[in-house]
Amino acid sequence: MERDYVHGYTGRESTRLVDQATTLADILHHDTVYPAGATVLEAGCGVGAQTVILGANSPGARFVSVDVSDDSLGAARERTERAGLRNVSFQRADIFNLAFLPESFDHVFVCFVLEHLPDPVGALTCLGKVLKPGGTLTVIEGDHGSAYFHPDSPYARKAIQCLVDIQAGMGGDSLIGRRLYPLVSEAGFRDVRVSPRMVYVDSSRPHLVEGFTKNTFTAMVEGVRNEALGLGLIDEDSWEKGIRDLYRTAESDGTFIYTFFKCVAFKGLSANKPLRDRAGF
Repeated sequence: MERDYVHGYTGRESTRLVDQATTLADILHHDTVYPAGATVLEAGCGVGAQTVILGANSPGARFVSVDVSDDSLGAARERTERAGLRNVSFQRADIFNLAFLPESFDHVFVCFVLEHLPDPVGALTCLGKVLKPGGTLTVIEGDHGSAYFHPDSPYARKAIQCLVDIQAGMGGDSLIGRRLYPLVSEAGFRDVRVSPRMVYVDSSRPHLVEGFTKNTFTAMVEGVRNEALGLGLIDEDSWEKGIRDLYRTAESDGTFIYTFFKCVAFKGLSANKPLRDRAGF
C-alpha cells in the first residue's frame, strides 16, 4: 500500500520535485560520490529527481532505487532513460518490508523520505539490516521551521505552519531535519555526522529565486491550500495573503533562507575505512 504523501502525486508535484533537485544539486550532492563497483540502495526514489543526480555523479557505482508507488517508479525509469543512465535499476519495495538479503549493499541513500514516515527510527533500522558493516548511510531532510525571510509576514508564517500541521496530522514531521542526529544514533549507526546546508536567496541569485523560493518552497506550501482551508487551519483571506507574501520575498528587495540537513553515518566501526569510501562528506 502506498503511504500517505502530504504533497500528493500530481504532475505539478513531479515538476516541483525535479526543480528542487536540480536547483539544489550543488548544495546537497556535491560531496556524495560513491566509488566504482559499489552497490547503493536509494530508498524512496520517488519520480527519480535525486536518482539522476546520484547516477551521474557516480557512474561506476550500481544503484537500486526503490519506492512504494508504481506511478513514481515509472516516471523515475523514464527520467533515468532520458538521462542516458545505465547504472540504475528500479524495484517496487516498502522500506519496512525489504526483500533484499541482509548486508546486500555497500551504501544506503535516503532523501526527503523520513519526514513522511510515522516511524523514522524503524525505517532506519530496516535499512541498516541490508547495509554491509562499515557501509555508509546518507540521509537528507529539510526543516520548515528553519525558513525565514524578508519582508517578514505573519500570514506567510501561518501558511507555512499549515503545512507543518497537516503533515504532522498524517504522521509525518516536516521539522525532522533538526532531529537527524538523535534519530540516526538511536537506530544504531556509528560516527553520525550532520552538516547544515543553508540556502540563501536574494535577487543576485535569480536561479535560486525561481528554482527554490518560487518553484520549490512556495509551490510546496501552495499545494496544501485545499487541506488547510478544509481543516479550518486558516481562513481564505489569510491564506491568500500568506502566499502573496511568500512570493513577495522573491522580488528584487526580498530574501529567503532555508536550511537542509545532511547526515552521514556508518554501520559498525569505521575508523579503518579509507576516506574515498566515506560518501557524503
